[in-house]
Amino acid sequence: MARLKTSQESARSRWIALVGISLASFVGCTDLTIVNTAIPQIQQGLGATLGETQWVITLFVMALSAFLVLGGRLADHYGRRRVLYGGMTVFAIASLGAGCATSIGQLVLFRFIQGASTSVLYTASTAIVADMFPEHERGRAVGIVSTGGGAGLALGPIAGGILVGLLDWRWVFFINVPFLALSFLLCLPRLPESRAAEAGEGIDWLGAGLLIAGLSCLLLALSQGLDWGWHSPAILALFAAAAVILALFTWVQQRGAAPLLPLGLLGNPRFLTVCLATICLGFFYAAALFLMPLYLSLAGRYDSFATGLLLLPATALVALVSPGVGRLADRIGPLPLLAAGLALLALSAGLQTLFSGESGLGLVITAFAAMGLGWGCLLGPSTVAALASVAPRLGGTAIGVSWTLHNVGGALGLVLATLTYRLAAGHAFERDAAMLPSAAAELAGRAVSEPERAAALLAGAGVAPAQAQDLATRLFISGYQAAMVLLLAVTLATFLGLAWAALRWRRGASRQASMSSDDPQTLRECQRP
Repeated sequence: MARLKTSQESARSRWIALVGISLASFVGCTDLTIVNTAIPQIQQGLGATLGETQWVITLFVMALSAFLVLGGRLADHYGRRRVLYGGMTVFAIASLGAGCATSIGQLVLFRFIQGASTSVLYTASTAIVADMFPEHERGRAVGIVSTGGGAGLALGPIAGGILVGLLDWRWVFFINVPFLALSFLLCLPRLPESRAAEAGEGIDWLGAGLLIAGLSCLLLALSQGLDWGWHSPAILALFAAAAVILALFTWVQQRGAAPLLPLGLLGNPRFLTVCLATICLGFFYAAALFLMPLYLSLAGRYDSFATGLLLLPATALVALVSPGVGRLADRIGPLPLLAAGLALLALSAGLQTLFSGESGLGLVITAFAAMGLGWGCLLGPSTVAALASVAPRLGGTAIGVSWTLHNVGGALGLVLATLTYRLAAGHAFERDAAMLPSAAAELAGRAVSEPERAAALLAGAGVAPAQAQDLATRLFISGYQAAMVLLLAVTLATFLGLAWAALRWRRGASRQASMSSDDPQTLRECQRP
């Protein structure tokens, strides 16, 4: 009886600690989106230019992506609980510093620190959950953590608008502190320590420095290429530096006794297939969440509040379906859910290729809901599948690599979708250029790259206001549809790749089972090439 009571108390303690971990995940994901709505107020309050203010977002994402692998390795080596608590503490201090910043330079610095510490919230927390729960409950537990992350992504823009409206932009940073304090209260007495690195292993600091530098150069080039020009000396230098540094990183990893990134991990076909799915997810939602609000405001003529509400099917559904998806992953495995998620994303992109200036709410909400459901089917199961495809001692490292590739996929998706949009919109502008005043015809570049101002720019160049608005909408729809065709193609290709890999694994498993048969004839047949 006493043993049963102890077991029940231990189980209850695990689930309470899971709530604390989910709160930390909620805070980390909220910070990805909550700041966007405060950008105009930050710019005004600190007297910064728009270009300077954009670094508040850019450097956060760069630091998050660059430090993910190191964060996972630190958690594996020094103890996941210890590193998680350290990351939470640094994040809270950086949040206070960002809220108290008196210049844009100070704010950007604290945002970089926030991004680096958020990498620990992602990697250490997931590895702790995988270690804390038995295999038959792991999918459900990871699903609950994903719920916290999804809720943060969904509520970030809404919370940011409320805090800026009622208080001040500084509160989009201060609000992190009470949530982290509550997370500490729930975790401190209950969270077990776990570490998984082999005894005697150290941290490959040279490899860490090279990886952070190489990824930073690559992500900076991808994020600024459209604005600085793909052929500009700065962008070409960044790409060259990224190639050289990452090549040197690979060379160091091949010769190190305790490499930061065991290259055997990248030779694991199951792990790479899971990474392919998570790259596709990042590629899809980074591009879609950039274009969808523009569609609602420019083509749908919705105000900011209505736009936020209409985006909820694409974001809130991630949080709503994640616990159920996690339980389902425990029963049937993650691969069917990954396939379903990719199919739903393809459905969403296909429906969005049909969007026009007259699309009804039914089509819009259905397309956005399909995206949210697909996102939910991919987020948690991809984490479970990544952990299941590697040895337990590499859990934190595997999550770091997976999320790093996810974020690189997001950066690449945003760049390629934006480039596709501009090319298609520019082609549409060329078709109408002959019917426009010469002053308006010369505005092609700005009308395409600044869709929010396109109608005003054209009207200011002598185009009738109604015609200018109609042309601006048609340009945007042309670019939007082309970008969604790109997302559809990438998602379908990933779906086919996942299906092919799953078929190979099943054949391999059948072959192994046959080779273990006692029938010598069967064994001889299976050994044939």
